[in-house]
Amino acid sequence: MTLRLATLSLLIFYPIAWFAPLMRAGLLPIFGLSEISVITGLQSLWKSDIFLALVVTVFALFAPYIKTIGTALVQWDLLDPRVQPALNIMGKLAMADIFLIALYITLAKGISYATIETAWGLYLFTACILASIGLGYVTELQSKSRTTPR
Repeated sequence: MTLRLATLSLLIFYPIAWFAPLMRAGLLPIFGLSEISVITGLQSLWKSDIFLALVVTVFALFAPYIKTIGTALVQWDLLDPRVQPALNIMGKLAMADIFLIALYITLAKGISYATIETAWGLYLFTACILASIGLGYVTELQSKSRTTPR
């Protein structure tokens, strides 16, 4: 039951993480914002590069949320456990976003006229992704133990 509640809690924490500030930036010409969240970053991308915005939207919003919904459905026996490996791949694709954000912060810190500091939303988003990967792994192990003949 705890596993199910933890998975369902991610459906609440993901939207909070999307709107939470990932970083605070000063004099950053790409975004022109003081606080950048997943949503504000996506809004800027949709204005400048639609293809990249679509890719980031899939990885940052849809992949982790669909993976979490799928994992919850497996846990409640509403979806075949054999889909769990595919769901785990979706979780790993979502982790690519964290890497890109970290890379962006690292590069921007190297620019002398930009001031970048990470904010609490980056840690929340990272925790959600890592929790989702962990919960998916545990769910997969439990599904295998239930289907394995004794």
